[in-house]
Amino acid sequence: MARAAGGFQEEQFWEACAELKQPKLAGANWELLIEALGICVYRLWDQETGLYKYKVFGTLKDCPPALLIDVYMDLDYRKQWDQNVEELYERRCNGQTVVYWQVRYPTLMSNRDYVYVRERRDLDVEEQKVYVVLAQSTSHSQFPERSGVVRVKQYKQRLAITSDGRKGSKVFMYYFDNPGGQIPTWLINWAAKVRSPEVGGDVRMTNVDSARGAVRLKRLAVSGLMRLFYEVAWLSDYG
Repeated sequence: MARAAGGFQEEQFWEACAELKQPKLAGANWELLIEALGICVYRLWDQETGLYKYKVFGTLKDCPPALLIDVYMDLDYRKQWDQNVEELYERRCNGQTVVYWQVRYPTLMSNRDYVYVRERRDLDVEEQKVYVVLAQSTSHSQFPERSGVVRVKQYKQRLAITSDGRKGSKVFMYYFDNPGGQIPTWLINWAAKVRSPEVGGDVRMTNVDSARGAVRLKRLAVSGLMRLFYEVAWLSDYG
């Protein structure tokens, strides 16, 4: 089985790409959790952890796919619009892109941090560009665990984006995250279910987004990403 640069299987990129065209929900007890604003969120209970896996399908209008994927990959820009980022950077380690990400948690709870590899591939499918990003947790000597911060050791994400045939993007995302620590599984699952209606309204941006033109498109991309992410309402990531 061929491996792409970074250690992911070549087939994994194409599997994520295929779900854009034909969602794989049959043969498992995937439950429709949310359907709103052009986004459908499904979840599947993971017996081993007691938590849920998520799949997201939908269309983000007025968000061009090339811009959407660039905003998603831009960690420096994320630190401007995601107020829950405590620390975020990436390094090249042994041919892989390794990301360190520390997330602020509510008062009386320890922050969580992630060490994960991610790779982007731009695929040509039936004369259409499809952008695919794979990410999963890893361990590396350059990123030791920190005192007072809980290391998330189970994290996996697949993201695929292509044009919706107009000015927007068609999106598929798979996500699983076990924040660990002493948070009860029922609380994590409850938060993931009830917090999603909080999405909506204006996205809070910094003054770098006050201009028009290309910057306005960037705002739309961020707004689209936030809607996509917050629909799943990850307690540990984008809460």
